[in-house]
Amino acid sequence: MNLEPFFHAKKIAIIGASRTPGKIGNTIMKQLMGRDFELYPVNPKADKILGMKSYESVIQIPAKPELAIIATPAETIPAILDQCGKKDIRHVVIISAGFKETGNTKLEKDLQDKLKGNKITCIGPNCLGIFDAHTHMDTLFLPKERLQRPQPGTISFITQSGATGSAVLDLAAHENYGFAKFASYGNAANVDESDIHEYFSKDPDTKIICIYVEQVQNGKKFLETAKKCKKPIVIIKGGITEAGAKAAKSHTGALAGSADVYYGAFKQANLIIAHKMEELFEFAKLLEKMKVKACGDKVQIITNGGGYGILTADATVHYGLKLAQAGRPIKALQKIFPPTVILDNPIDVLGDATTERYKLALEAALKDTNNDSIILVALTQTPLLDESLVQVVREYYAKAHKPIVLVTTGSDYAIKLKKQFEATGIPCFTFPENAVRALAAYTHYCMESPQHICIRAV
Repeated sequence: MNLEPFFHAKKIAIIGASRTPGKIGNTIMKQLMGRDFELYPVNPKADKILGMKSYESVIQIPAKPELAIIATPAETIPAILDQCGKKDIRHVVIISAGFKETGNTKLEKDLQDKLKGNKITCIGPNCLGIFDAHTHMDTLFLPKERLQRPQPGTISFITQSGATGSAVLDLAAHENYGFAKFASYGNAANVDESDIHEYFSKDPDTKIICIYVEQVQNGKKFLETAKKCKKPIVIIKGGITEAGAKAAKSHTGALAGSADVYYGAFKQANLIIAHKMEELFEFAKLLEKMKVKACGDKVQIITNGGGYGILTADATVHYGLKLAQAGRPIKALQKIFPPTVILDNPIDVLGDATTERYKLALEAALKDTNNDSIILVALTQTPLLDESLVQVVREYYAKAHKPIVLVTTGSDYAIKLKKQFEATGIPCFTFPENAVRALAAYTHYCMESPQHICIRAV
């Protein structure tokens, strides 16, 4: 299935384009204007829309659009699809709702018949559509002052729910996550999550795939696609309770199915399962920024706060990782560190720790072959820590052969340093549990991945 025009089309018809600010067809026009697109608004009641000539139907457009975006009442769409077929438009995004999700299964069947008869590939109906941060394709009908668009990056997101997708995009933009592509597919008339997933798995801009799903349209197809994919996939399923499943049916017409069956299948395909949206963000952050694989499950903790070290140790065990036994490089630090510093696991460099003390502890932990990853806790409320820590951690992170994850908690100064860490590509979390949970998901993915090859540094 060719999905390329959805993300790379240059000639686009907007059917249902509007002169009225705030209407869907008006917002979509504004998102696409000023970019490298040829736009053809279609509205039989308007001569011009936003300064551009409007056409009574797609038949009258002088060029051949590669993509049509449809935002008209549901009952008008079967006839519009016949017009698209006559114009040889083979790809459409149908934003409009009012099909099987409202109980109108007859109109949904008519829609599917028209798509098949006219050989049209369709994303939707009842969806937000698509967004590509690299090509600037943007069919989202929510204005940028309400929904920020993420900067270009490597995460691609597939969602059955437009509202869930829009919230994820908006927060991702605020948190400076980099996105490649986004697809909200709604009722999945003839393009489902597996088709988009397969496309993203081959997309050079996409390195990480995130999925929100209520119902998998074709389980066998989905699993085959997931097993072939060499990119990490983070998935969250809606409708895992009876109440949620009922809501899913009225939302997208989805039959949510047994949560246990879904989770079993997801594990079989080595998908990274997020049980809540917070986890999806955590896992995506770590996958986006981490440059080395986890070779094992033994963790070394470095902290300047004893309580935070204990909480991190508890979380490490809780999420199925192990505390490494501190080896010779760490024990050797007793020759240069004050006797009050604890050289075990956690390493407690104490509240009077300087950047230099952190540097030596981190260097020793990286040399220590007893551990497979490092969680570094830096509580910046202590007066001797300053911004030089960012540069030191960045240098070691760049040449590290094992994962390093940071934790820093606090207000203005802590947030300032957290942003600096993340701007240099280092994953940084506010709380120990979040950091450990993400590291555990990453570690288990690396260790269970069929293509996992790990070379340990000696």
